[in-house]
Amino acid sequence: MDLPTLWYLTVGTSLVATAMTLWERKAHGQRSRPLGIWAASYVVFAVGCLLAMRREAFPGIIGPALTNIVMVLGYLLVLQGVRCLDERVRIGRCAAVLIVLAAAWAIGGEAFPVFFWTYVASLPIAAICGLTALVLLRSRAVKPLRSRPIAVAVFVCHGLFYSLRATLAPLLVELYGEHLLPVLAKATMYEAVLFMMAMPMALLALIREEYQAQLLADSRTDFLTGLRNRQGFFEHGAKALRNADAQQPVCLLAFDLDHFKAINDRYGHDAGDAVLKLFATVSREIADADGIIGRLGGEEFALLLPGQNSTAAGRIGEAVARAFAERAARSDGLNLTATVSIGLAEAQSNATALAELLSAADLALYKAKALGRNRIQMAGATGVSEAA
Repeated sequence: MDLPTLWYLTVGTSLVATAMTLWERKAHGQRSRPLGIWAASYVVFAVGCLLAMRREAFPGIIGPALTNIVMVLGYLLVLQGVRCLDERVRIGRCAAVLIVLAAAWAIGGEAFPVFFWTYVASLPIAAICGLTALVLLRSRAVKPLRSRPIAVAVFVCHGLFYSLRATLAPLLVELYGEHLLPVLAKATMYEAVLFMMAMPMALLALIREEYQAQLLADSRTDFLTGLRNRQGFFEHGAKALRNADAQQPVCLLAFDLDHFKAINDRYGHDAGDAVLKLFATVSREIADADGIIGRLGGEEFALLLPGQNSTAAGRIGEAVARAFAERAARSDGLNLTATVSIGLAEAQSNATALAELLSAADLALYKAKALGRNRIQMAGATGVSEAA
């Protein structure tokens, strides 16, 4: 392909990327800002390509300088969009970079126009791409995503290409002559086309994967309390047991709020919801850092404690029950009596299945309720037999 065809192909690719990104923006309102910034950057890239094709129509160095400044603006917008994944940014920060770049063109571009356009203009692009890759590596929002390494690799490769163009290309031209310049220009455009296809795809992959991960997390989270639901508790609990030290004990506390139906009937469902939220807050605050808490349904909760023996787990259960009752009694929004019955089961190793451990804790819980509620009842050490 000749150079004009490659320029037009890059323009077309940029506009397609703009349309795809704007379309995706409708489906991901929580990421509308970075997607909007990226869409704007692709339009800027298209404008920069059109300016590059007509740069000789401008007097002096205005054409190359304006083209380079517009292109750098596009890269800066991409960077700001990536930063926006973790924090709110101000696009105005790009102005300082563009002013410095314009000053550099005004000072050195007039004396060395070919050198600036062919080599020096690559340096800001390489630097911004490297910074974008670094921001992606440090980003909390995209850290767990499988597509992050691909996005990082896209920007690293593009930045490396422009770094070599700025440093190695002058040496090659010096050794083999200026007939390499057209080859360099074509290589740059081929790489630009690939970049303008890979970059939007990688960035959209981040947004889509993040959205899918959020949907998955929501499907494992109890809407009312913010704790794990039954599915999330069993999935995360089973994983925690597999990863725990096989020689360490593991305990499970099964909670059931006492007379919860009576609370709903007497005070209303809003008060009942508030009681559930309060218990979730209290249990989350008191539980061991490695504890896994879940709402199994209705007023039933469970707390898995890998590495804790029955003595430590019992203290945690008692602390949860005591704090829950005290805070429910003095809460301005509740001011009611609320207690909880607890069943405690212990296994001597993580080899015990979570369902088996929960079943043992449930048996102990039923006994606690039969004995008058508002108490903690211990199951057998293996999590199978009940305590006497």
